Formats: sequence, C-alpha cells, structure tokens
Amino acid sequence: MRLTRCWAALAAAIILNLLVFFYVSWLQHQPRNSRARGPRRTPATGPRVTVLIREFEAFDNAVPELVDSFLQQDPAQPVVVAADTLPYPPLALPRIPNVRLALLQPALDRSAAASRPETYVATEFVALVPDGTRAESPGHLERMVEALRGSSARLVAAPVATANPARCLALNISLREWTAHYGPAPGAPRCDALDGDAVVLLRSRDLFNLSAPLARPLATSLFLQTALRGWTVQLLGLTFAAARQPPLATAHARWKADREGRSRRAALLRALGIRLVSWGEGGRLEWFGCHKESARCFGTVAGDTPSYLYEGRWTPPCCLRALRETARYVVGVLEAAGVRYWLEGGSLLGAARHGDIIPWDYDVDLGIYLEDVGNCEQLRGAEAGSVVDERGFVWEKAVEGDFFRVQYSESNHLHVDLWPFYPRNGVMTKDTWLDHRQDVEFPEHFLQPLVPLAFAGFMAQAPNNYRRFLELKFGPGVIENPEYPNPALLSLAGG
Repeated sequence: MRLTRCWAALAAAIILNLLVFFYVSWLQHQPRNSRARGPRRTPATGPRVTVLIREFEAFDNAVPELVDSFLQQDPAQPVVVAADTLPYPPLALPRIPNVRLALLQPALDRSAAASRPETYVATEFVALVPDGTRAESPGHLERMVEALRGSSARLVAAPVATANPARCLALNISLREWTAHYGPAPGAPRCDALDGDAVVLLRSRDLFNLSAPLARPLATSLFLQTALRGWTVQLLGLTFAAARQPPLATAHARWKADREGRSRRAALLRALGIRLVSWGEGGRLEWFGCHKESARCFGTVAGDTPSYLYEGRWTPPCCLRALRETARYVVGVLEAAGVRYWLEGGSLLGAARHGDIIPWDYDVDLGIYLEDVGNCEQLRGAEAGSVVDERGFVWEKAVEGDFFRVQYSESNHLHVDLWPFYPRNGVMTKDTWLDHRQDVEFPEHFLQPLVPLAFAGFMAQAPNNYRRFLELKFGPGVIENPEYPNPALLSLAGG
C-alpha cells in the first residue's frame, strides 16, 4: 500500500501530540519547587561557591561527613578536596562529578594543570572549610557571599562551633626584618588574621593570585599573604556547626597532628622568609631561623654585601641574636682576662647610631691591644689552632690575615673579629690591612681613656669622642647618613 502525503502528515501530527502529552505528564510528576526554580546548582540568580577542603589529616579526619553535610544542603554543590598526595587511608568520597579530589604534588603521569588547584574551581567564590565542620543551616554560603559583596573586606569568615572558634587578630609583617607580629585586633570584627576554626570565603581569583594559595597550615599561610597585601577579613555573626564525630578524638591522634602541624608551620615560615613571630606586646617569641647547631642564614659574603641585601632584606633576626650573644660573650672573656678592647668600624657606628648592631650588618668588629693577647687563654690557644671553648664558641686565627675570629659555633659561622693594634709614635697601627675604607691608622689618644657605650644589649668600651673617630674612618656625617657597606654595588637608597 502506498503512503500518501496526507497519511504522512497525519502520522507526524499524532507523534507530536504524543510527545507533548508525555512531556506534560512528566512535568506534573516533578516536585513543585523543581518546576518553579529549576536545578539548584545553577539558579537564575545567586552566586555559586566551591567548597574547598584543604586542612585535614589523612590519618584521622571527618572529611566524608563534612562533604556529605554540604551535599545534603545542595546535591550539586561543587566540592574539592585538596591534598599533596593521595590520602591514605583512602577518603570515602561520593563518586559524583561535582566532588573532586585534587592532588597538588606534581607527578610523572599527570599534566601540569592537574597539580594546579585553580583547575578544579570554576566558580566565582571559594569557601575554605576546615576539617571538623558540618553544614546544618541552609543558605550560609549564600549569606557569606552577600556579606562579601557588601563589604570592603576581601575575605569574610564564619566561626565553626568547635573547642577553638575563630577570633580576630592584628597582623603586622616586615619582610625586610623577616618578622610577623600578632596582637589584639582593635577593629574587630574586621581584622588582619584569624586564630581558630572558621570557614573563610573569598573570590577565587583573589585566592589563586596568591603565590602559595593552598600552602599548609592554610590559615597561617593565607593570612600572612593577605595581610601583607593590606586585605582584611570580616568575621560574621553566623556560625557553622561542628562535626558530629569530630576528628582527632584520641590523645595519640592529637599528639601526632600537633607534631606534624608544628613541622609544617616551621617549614612554611622558613619558606616564606619569616624568621621571628611575636605575640602581643612583650609576649612570647617564636624563632624559625638559624641557631647554634645550624648553619647561618646566608652564605659567604662577596663585596661586603650579603645576599639578603639584594633581596631587599636586612640581617635576619636570628643572626642578629647570635651576633649579640657572641659579642656579649667575647667582651666578657676579654674583660675577665684584662684585654683592652674597643668597638671598631661598623660596630662602633651601630652603637653610635642605634645602640645596637647595624640592622643590615653581618659581623661584629672589636679592636684589641696586641700586647694584651697573651693575657687571654683562648687567644693564646687560637695562635696555635682552632679552639672550641666550653660554651661551644670557636676561637681561631682568621685565614684572611693576622687577626682573630670568634665564631658562634662550629656549625654557625656568625662571628666577632678581633683586630690587634699596637701604638707607634702615638698612632695605632696593625700588621694586616684589608681593602675597607674604615681600615686606617688613628691617634692613640682616642683610646685614652676608653668610654662605655651601649651596644647589643650591654655596655661595651668605645673610643672617646667616638663621633670624631668615626668621621676620621668613614667621613663627615657618617652617623646621620646611613649607607650599605659597599654602595658601589648596592646603595641603601635603592641604587
């Protein structure tokens, strides 16, 4: 039987009517909210936020509960769990497209993009959620976004109702001095940093424009970077719940997490160039630089210009501390032995200008009377070879010439140089001269008498009329016009 055009048109109309019928029937069986608003993941209005979970311990965590709590609020919620390497034991994460595990450590079998956290975030905002958090109140993330949009702060945060909820802190960072100082935040709830557990929300572009966006400990690294840029965080009035089964419930797990957290924090601060962290006015100090059993923070100095000056920094505070300790100790030994000494060169200049070591100096210089060397057991020993005394300081003859050097330790070569002078026709001279502009002879009357001068936390001996002494060695106005040791290579003014 032949199919005419009329029959074909009729068949097409019947099929179209059936499709319309089935579509209307399907709509009638959908929930009212779903028909009115569409899928929750991409509402017509309202922001999208990626939940990013970075701060957790692989050996003991509540990450699956955390992820599940956000998915209960919105099954399409984008979630990224970020770890350096594949967590073990494995995380029980749902196998759905909007929950992803990002491994940040490069691997031979993965692309470069796979190790970059921004690869996994496609939303305008990101919420950094710590382990032990639970989402119970709907709309928290949306309210945080609205608060951020209405604030001049670059970050907003909501505390988590754990035993350690977030509090506001002021944070002042000096890269030049290698320091970070935490204190009370006068403008709370607007502040520079947070201490404690909080969900922090910011724009994705802001997070991934930081040099180390997901370095751990995350809160420490995040607020160091944002405070340095002048960004503030606003602590909001809403609160996230704590996990029903909190992580690190056993004493052993807490001990292990604390140990590994301290190690990560120390490594982070060293990597970011922070050597000293202080808390409050006159509060506790945390040191993250060199010490007696380590090497100093910089290598061999070329052209009287240490490497850190080229980085726009001054002497690390740990090095200054070691120099002060060494200088105080050496002066005590010399005074006990009856060796006449005086502050020399840049050390005298530091005492006159700062009452301390010059902030960018890398050693301490003392002049001594050559005829007094025999009075000191350590100097006599150094004539024959290197001597390590009972305090671990190393006394030796310098390889550069006929003078002595006292090193902080066998490992740490921060040092005090002792320059033996002797009088000749009323002029102080010596047998070794280095190519330093201040390395010149001078009248002995500057040493008759010696006068006390504050230096590095104690009173040291200095030439009388030390201003004239310094101007003889360095030139007029040297106290009032600071300069780097070798301005021909690098000038304090930035030239």
